[in-house]
Amino acid sequence: MFRRVVRASKFRHVFGQALKNDQCYDDIRVSRVTWDSSFCAVNPKFVAIIIEASGGGAFLVLPLHKSGRIDKAYPTVCGHTGPVLDIDWCPHNDQVIASGSEDCTVMVWQIPENGLVTGLSEPVVVLEGHSKRVGIITWHPTARNVLLSAGCDNLVIIWNVGTGEAMIQLEDMHPDVIFSACWNRNGSLICTACKDKTIRVIDPRKEEIVGEKEKAHEGARPMRAIFLSDGNVFTTGFSRMSERQLALWNPQAMDEAISVHEMDTSNGVLLPFYDPDTNVVYLCGKGDSSIRYFEITDEAPFVHYLSTFTTKEPQRGMGYMPKRGLDVNKCEIARFYKLHERKCEPIIMTVPRKSDLFQDDLYPDTAGPDCAIEAEDWFEGRNGEPILISLKNGYVPGKNRDLKVVKKNILDNKLSKNAENTGTVNKSASSTPSIKNEGKLEEILKEIKSLKDLVSSQEKRIIQLEEQMSKIAI
Repeated sequence: MFRRVVRASKFRHVFGQALKNDQCYDDIRVSRVTWDSSFCAVNPKFVAIIIEASGGGAFLVLPLHKSGRIDKAYPTVCGHTGPVLDIDWCPHNDQVIASGSEDCTVMVWQIPENGLVTGLSEPVVVLEGHSKRVGIITWHPTARNVLLSAGCDNLVIIWNVGTGEAMIQLEDMHPDVIFSACWNRNGSLICTACKDKTIRVIDPRKEEIVGEKEKAHEGARPMRAIFLSDGNVFTTGFSRMSERQLALWNPQAMDEAISVHEMDTSNGVLLPFYDPDTNVVYLCGKGDSSIRYFEITDEAPFVHYLSTFTTKEPQRGMGYMPKRGLDVNKCEIARFYKLHERKCEPIIMTVPRKSDLFQDDLYPDTAGPDCAIEAEDWFEGRNGEPILISLKNGYVPGKNRDLKVVKKNILDNKLSKNAENTGTVNKSASSTPSIKNEGKLEEILKEIKSLKDLVSSQEKRIIQLEEQMSKIAI
């Protein structure tokens, strides 16, 4: 029914466009692991993709500009001993990424400013506390260094990454596997979807369930639940007849859904991506070849179908760019990174406008990279709303921003001796420029040494081959 209703909306004519081949990332062996995560994470600097790796788990981290064919020897992040299941970029530092794996650990990595030169196998910190594989990783939206992980041991752990401690463990709340976990806008609540078909809204610091709905979707296949900016919960799942469904819930009154829509009978799990600034939800089905998008408003039927972007190839996973990474001059309101079997293809969603001026109505102030509160404040019970920034002149990363984040960041508390030294260098960097330079110099020297080693090993190989050639010639 809701597809036939024509209503006034500035997003009615949003259209999607896949970028040309030379702007895609080619020859990537995307992971084949059977887990319903997005396999891709994006920020304004890098795109990270979980890949097939022999003898452990690995993911690629590519600078956004490094499109084209990716060399098979391109360095990876490869510290896990089992396949990587989920990755998530820190919202407050574009060089920090967390990963969860089948090896039951969560690892947090610091990516060099210009991307990887050599393989990265030493994480900044290893977070151990799960007894089964860790399938869900998500950073707190407003507090620095707070990370949530959920495993197949039905346990949700909230970590202070700065100290490497498990601060909150939500046990006995989920009797079965957790399919998804999501923070609300200010990070005071989380909502989870579980294999027991129940959606739960949880206050993690009080360790209590504040709202739940059993059989939110009656089908047996996985559900997803996300918070919207007004505090409502949006879910995707399956009906008893295996039709894919969307539903909208009020956490204060979860007995009855605000709105439920049946979609189709495909069996791919719907991954929801939400833009809090425009209230548009994009649904990407695993194994589908389309992205559907809906606008959520206060008027019935509340969830309004906008359009569908369709391509020929099915998607293996999907990355979603934060708003600050978009091109405001082209009226770009969303950018996806669609994973094929062997490549990653950017897809741009645009609102057609004739004017070249900045479109205020499409780009209200959006969440910036600065955190509102520190981890300790949040664990003590304080909340902080996202610190908003204007995109009027495009997003320009601050020069000192990374340094500021690193200073109070994970690097203060490293588990390995090697890492401790680096942490000290970063910590004192703001007070003594010479020490900062020393740290950078050390990093450059390490890179030069690794490159020299590489060159010398290649030289030896060339000499061997030349000798073999001369023997054949004789």
